[in-house]
Amino acid sequence: MTASVHATEQLLFSILVQLIIMIGAARLLNIVFRKLGQPGVIGEIVAGLLLGPSLFGHFFPELSVSLFGAKAAQPIVILSQIGLILLMFQIGSEFEFGHLKTPKNRRAMVWVSLLSITVPFGLGFAIGQVTQPVLAPGINTLIYSLFCGVALAITAVPILGRILREFGLTKDEMGVVAISSAAVNDVVGWILLAVISAYAASQLSTAHLGIQLGGLAGLGLVLWFLLRPAVDWLMTRFPIVDGQIPPTLMAIVVALTFALGITTYKLNIFAIFGGFAAGLLFHRHEDFVAAWRQQVGQFVLVFFLPIFFTFTGLRTNLLGLGLEDLGWLALILAAAVLGKIVPVYFGARIAGFDHPRAMVLGTLMNTRALMELIVLNIGYDMGFLPQKVFTMLVIMAVVTTVMTGPLLKWLLPMTGHVAPRQVEA
Repeated sequence: MTASVHATEQLLFSILVQLIIMIGAARLLNIVFRKLGQPGVIGEIVAGLLLGPSLFGHFFPELSVSLFGAKAAQPIVILSQIGLILLMFQIGSEFEFGHLKTPKNRRAMVWVSLLSITVPFGLGFAIGQVTQPVLAPGINTLIYSLFCGVALAITAVPILGRILREFGLTKDEMGVVAISSAAVNDVVGWILLAVISAYAASQLSTAHLGIQLGGLAGLGLVLWFLLRPAVDWLMTRFPIVDGQIPPTLMAIVVALTFALGITTYKLNIFAIFGGFAAGLLFHRHEDFVAAWRQQVGQFVLVFFLPIFFTFTGLRTNLLGLGLEDLGWLALILAAAVLGKIVPVYFGARIAGFDHPRAMVLGTLMNTRALMELIVLNIGYDMGFLPQKVFTMLVIMAVVTTVMTGPLLKWLLPMTGHVAPRQVEA
């Protein structure tokens, strides 16, 4: 066996061991957290944290380095990014904007969307301005503050959708307004993140930024006027039969998704945005979306997602926060929770919802989880979120999602709904 072949086999061995640990730990914690009445994805996030320096890496540092290396291996990084591109495609394809049939719900969606973005974004930006000298010295104050704003403003559509199904709220007006508002919230959030990323990557060059934003606008035109009708043609040329996506259609979709990922990467707004844009092209074709979720989506969730969570956990050190940081953490948590629940509550009340239903809406919109982690990893990779702030915001993402289930079980009976005994997968 030559040296190069041996090195390849050794790398493959190491990656396979890592994948076994990641997938196994994620599935185990998924089951445990579902038994505790939480969405299983929270367990998967916690599994990623436990495998990192917050627990396993702290008590078994040498074993941790031998298994995962001093930092994530390049193949793991690549796999996590491919998984995110495919996941973002699925998220984009599952967006629902057609639920709003009554004027009351449309009015509520407008108010909830507006306030759930602007208020927490403003609070996050203010926190960035205040904490930059202490927590992020040497980092551009404006870009750091903008990332903090987006981090507080985001809502996790995929997790929220799962929670709505588990609590039987998909057809209730509360669920309809929540998922529609979250969809708008995330679209605006991704656009903001794309603009901020382009601005940060331009190294403060106005001309470079203008070219990037012009390219982004051009991409939007191509998506709407060229690719959107092309996708409609594809759906008629390769129809879904018996819930199965034809192999040729699947190959075209995967290639298109990756091509759009390359395009957005070249625009310096990260490849995952290409996956999201590709998904939006297909969201009107419900039979395709259902087939994709069944054929590809489950594999993405079981295989790729644990890789991303572990990748995030390996760079999150909960034990790295000192007593002097706990005050800042409390401030971030308070701003994140109150900055979502309170403005959404008042927006729902203005639209005509009563007190309990307005509280439920606020609780639902406070769910962050996966989408938050994606935002945080982008900020961390670009060097605009330092380690401690990254850790604090990861904690915020987990806490705001964990609190959703118990709050719903308390609030839903006030609205006439019977809360389930156990949150299912």
